[in-house]
Order: sequence, then C-alpha cells, then structure tokens
Amino acid sequence: MAFSPAFLDELNHRNPIEEVVGQYVALTRKGSNLFGLCPFHGEKTASFSVNPEKGIYYCFGCHKGGGCVNFIMEIENLNYPDAVRFLAKRAGLEVPENRDTGYKKKERLWSLCRQAARFFNEQLKTPQAQKARDYIARRGLSPQTVTRFGMGYAPDRWSALIDAMTAAGFTKQELLEAGLVLQHRDKGTLYDRFRNRLMFPIIDVRGNVIGFGGRVMDDSTPKYLNSPETLIFNKRRNLFAMNIVKKSSRDFIILTEGYMDAIALHQYGFDCAVASLGTSLTQEHADLLCKYTNEVVLTYDGDQAGQNATRRAIPMLEKTGLRVKILQMQGAKDPDEFLHKFGADRFRLLLNSSENQAEYRLRRLQAGFDLSNDEQKVEFAKQAADLISGYSTAVEREIYGRRAAEAAGLSYDVMKQTIARAFKRRMAQQRKAQEKKDMEPSGMHQPRSRELRYENVRSAVAEETLLKMLLREPALLEQTRALTQQHFSVPMFARAFAALNEAAPEQQSDAVNALAAVLTSAEMAHVTSLLSKPEPPVSQDALNDCLQLLLSEAQKAEGEDDLRAMQQRLQKKKGYGGTFYGKSDA
Repeated sequence: MAFSPAFLDELNHRNPIEEVVGQYVALTRKGSNLFGLCPFHGEKTASFSVNPEKGIYYCFGCHKGGGCVNFIMEIENLNYPDAVRFLAKRAGLEVPENRDTGYKKKERLWSLCRQAARFFNEQLKTPQAQKARDYIARRGLSPQTVTRFGMGYAPDRWSALIDAMTAAGFTKQELLEAGLVLQHRDKGTLYDRFRNRLMFPIIDVRGNVIGFGGRVMDDSTPKYLNSPETLIFNKRRNLFAMNIVKKSSRDFIILTEGYMDAIALHQYGFDCAVASLGTSLTQEHADLLCKYTNEVVLTYDGDQAGQNATRRAIPMLEKTGLRVKILQMQGAKDPDEFLHKFGADRFRLLLNSSENQAEYRLRRLQAGFDLSNDEQKVEFAKQAADLISGYSTAVEREIYGRRAAEAAGLSYDVMKQTIARAFKRRMAQQRKAQEKKDMEPSGMHQPRSRELRYENVRSAVAEETLLKMLLREPALLEQTRALTQQHFSVPMFARAFAALNEAAPEQQSDAVNALAAVLTSAEMAHVTSLLSKPEPPVSQDALNDCLQLLLSEAQKAEGEDDLRAMQQRLQKKKGYGGTFYGKSDA
C-alpha cells in the first residue's frame, strides 16, 4: 500500500463521511441514513444516500458508491493518492512523504509548469513578443482577460525555456517528463517544444498548471499545438477554463470547440464556457461536467465536422443525466466571431432560444429530406416516428409528433399511429432483450456494470457474501486463514480480501476505505451496492458455508486446469485434435 494502515485509520477517523459529503451535498436524515440530491448526475428526487455507520455512500440512481476516499476521488476528479492527500489536508494531517514518491514527482512537474507559465507570461511583455501582442489586440482581448487566463509568449528560440527552467533548478529530464521539450531523434539533444507561439496555460480544477496550448505566430504548422500526455496532463479528463467555470453562478455550462471561443465568451460576460483540449468530447469530459452543472449548451461550429461532433456529444452527455441544448448561429462560424460581430446581447438571445436535443435531432433529420417529394415524405415520416418513439415521455412524443406531422404535411392522427407502432416495436425489442437476459440462470447475479462479469457465479455469490461479512465484522478475518487470493474466482474480490488482510488490525474501524486503493470506481460502486442492501446478522454457519464452497470450487477449478494441461500434452505428443470434454474435432 502507498500509505500505512495506521495513517489511513487516522485519516478516516478525522474525516467522517457525513461531514465530508455534507460539504458538497445538502443531506437530510431518514432513519439511520442521510439522503440528498446526487452530485454525480442530475436528479429531482434524492436517491443519494450516506450511511455513517458503515462509512459508505451509494446512489440508487447512477449507482456510484464507495467510502470517503472514493467520494473525494469522484467529486474532485482525483486519483487515490491525491484524494488521500486532499483529506489529510482537510484534517490537518501530515502525509508520510517517503511512502508516496509518485506524488512528489507530480508536485515537481506541477511546480515546473507553474514556473513555465510565469516565464511565458513575462516574455509576452518583451519586444520580441510584438506579433503576439498585435494578435491579442486584433482578437479584441483586454489586458484583464490576458491576465485572467495567464496568457504568455514562447520566444522564437530553441532553448529559451530550457535555459530559464534549468537555471531555476529543474532538470532536463523533468522538462522532458512535463512535455515542455522534445528530443532530437538523431543527435539526442533537447529543444523547446513551444517556439514563437501565443501560450495558453491549461489549469486543472484544483488550480495546478498541467500543460499548455500554443497558437503559432507565423505560417508554421500546426496552427495550434498542445502539450502531450504526461503524468499530470490527460486531455481526455480535463477541460480548458474548468478551473474558472466551477466557480460560476450560472446553472449551465457552455461547451466550445476551441480556446479562443471560450476566452471570448468569458470576456463578454459568459463566465461558464469551457473548451476541449484538441480532442473530441469524451465520456470522461461528460463525467467531469456533470459534477458542476445539470445542463450543457453545445456551441460547436456550424460546418459538417461541428455537426458530427454535436451528434456524438449528445448521447455521452445524456448518459450522465445532463440536459443538453444546442445553440445554432447564423452569420458567424463560431462564438468568437459571433460575439465580435453582434455582441453579447444577441448571443444571450441565442442562448435563451437554443434547442434541446429532441428539437435538434428532429430538425437535422428533416433537413435530409425533400418533403415536396412523396416518397421522401413517407421515408421521413418513418424515420421521424422511429426517432420520436425513443423520447422518454409521452408529452415529448406528442409535441414532436405534431411538429413532424406539420413538416411532412400529414395529419397528426396518422403521425400518432406511426409513432405508436414504432414505440410498440421498441418496447417489444426491449422486453425480448430483457427476457433473454432473465432466462440466463446467472443473469440475475451479474454486476450491474458491464465492465464486471462473473465467470463462476456460484463461487462469486459466496465471495460476495464472505466479503460483506468481513466488512461488517473485520474480526472474522482470523477465521479465513485457510483462504488465499487464489481461492477467489472474481479478481476484485481477491484484491479486496488481500487489502483487508493487509489493513487489519489497525484499520478495522473503517474497513471499507481499505479497498479504495485496490479497486476501480466501478468495482467500488459494486461492492458498495452489496453493502447497501439489508442483511441478516452475521452467523457462524453462513461463514463456514462460504469458506467451504470457496475451497471446494477452487479445488474443482484446479482439477479442471490439470485435465486441460494433460489434454494439451497428449495433443502435442500424439498430434490429434480430440478433447476429453466432448467428441473429437476431427
């Protein structure tokens, strides 16, 4: 483990889960649990629960769950060591640095990037940066905006940053690890990655400079250059300006395609704009956004690439429970150009009239048909009915059914019947899929997350039961000495069992948090869902049954492995393709 059990025990003791979660979620007590609106997905009825006695949280809507460390990992977008450090700072605990060298390296890289940002900012004031200042003036950016976003200039020299940062005490290896320099393929020498570029620091939600974007000041390519993936920078998990937007009082976030669009929106008073970092929207981006808002407005460019990006983004954002609206601009290709042409008031009108995803999808579908042609009119009606039948409420289906009927020149009764047939087909398909799943004997016992599957359901159910008992009564570990990780068929339960053994006895008071270091968020949510269910008192008979079943199932699996190994040896020796488990392949 990265941290000692004694340290983690003290950490958890000083950070009661109800107090930590209560800083982010308004909680109301209902019996032994506390309930509130889930911070991880949009909802109107509280399904997010906190159990102080068990030290866990669980959402019955989005099914996220875990202990105190897991909550901070999710809400603050941190990995395990950083979440521990966050809670340690909250509780006034000193972290044993010698046990976490990886974090030390991150601190060095954060410090290096912060110093590099200061260097670039200072260079923007030099005579050599005149082209960059002229560009800023042409784009209409105020001094306040430049300062707010920490903009700077990378000199048109091969080693300007290298010389400055090594003089400040950083090594060339650290510069390489931070993605600030490149290594010559043949000579092996290092040179600055960013040269003659207007620089945009990329800052994470905790205020750390983690990378840079640079806009070239001549005809070089690429026009925009971003930092590569590093120990501290992952473009799939960060959004430009999110550090500012998380403090916005607006109840929505505007998602743009580029830095300049986001910066222009902030300058014109829309302090809720973010941009992706040279990549399409990812599910990680959507997960990050839903922690800070319930609604996202997409303002991608109006060209085909922008429309394709919009269509890809909608289902990812909706998956997290976010409401999605799409802003359509006329007379400008992007928000930056629109604001400079027409001003903030016109853009505000666009925001207020932006389409929801249902309107957008129907309008885009309609645009693909010539509705003066009868054949295309019929095909449009069919596809519109299929689309509308997937809308979640009867009200939506009626509203957009009427619009589709009007567009196609059909009566609403005809369109309503077509939608009803499409809806009936959709429901039948869903029922058939569910029945097929229910018919599988093991289906009801499989984890909810598709990332997690049980190969041996019989053993897995016993492993679930055993783990729940050990988490409720860690003292029972003494009676499981006959077990090893090899006796478990489910890898996450094997890791959990090992973690509990390593944490005992110091961490017995809060055993669930011992799992945060060894389980993924999906695994932790599954374990928490098991703990959230009502359970009878722990019994010795139940414990013995679990132990006996795990030992016998492991022995059976070992025997099957021996038979397979014997089969393979015979096949190799005799050169035939038969099998002990059925007829010959020949």
